Amino acid sequence: MTTTQPTDLLELDAATQDLLFREARTANTFTDEPVGDEQIQAIYDLVKWGPTSMNQQPLRAVVLRSPEARQRLVQHMGDGNKDKTTKAPLTVVLFADNNFHEHLPTVFPHFPGAKDFFADDAYREHSAKLNASLQIAYFIIGVRAAGLAAGPMNGFDHEAVEKEFFPEGGHHALVAINIGKPGTDAWFPRSPRFEAKDVITTL
Repeated sequence: MTTTQPTDLLELDAATQDLLFREARTANTFTDEPVGDEQIQAIYDLVKWGPTSMNQQPLRAVVLRSPEARQRLVQHMGDGNKDKTTKAPLTVVLFADNNFHEHLPTVFPHFPGAKDFFADDAYREHSAKLNASLQIAYFIIGVRAAGLAAGPMNGFDHEAVEKEFFPEGGHHALVAINIGKPGTDAWFPRSPRFEAKDVITTL
């Protein structure tokens, strides 16, 4: 007897749901299989369509491929993240560009005054972080769509990483993500999730 699940109502088939969500996990170890530039390009070309407020698109990515580039990040990481980042096939550091508003005349052309809307520094930086965080979520789903595993990490000295990669300022370091095929003992045990009834209020 087949039991109907709420997710049966979705347009995505069950295999795709598993790939993107149910079976996807945060990886802590990876195989030696490389992750190519073309894969990162493909991921971005998919997830760039995810919505942001006023089409801001503040996300900026620094891809660390060489051991020398990787060490520039690792030196600023917490001890629990250093080894797995050193050994991962690829690491991407994702930033929020606080000067995203400079591009609004191009990416949001139907609102000529959009740039001036973000003249206040604090408001602009808040918006950059919020919308870049949305794009990070899309990026992680894109990594999974590519058949790869993502290992996002927040355990590093954010100010030091900002100075390391953007010494001129204007960027907030938000997350570093190890990317590759999952290795041996890649997963922690699956943690519980809230049910819909615990988080959704209908008025």
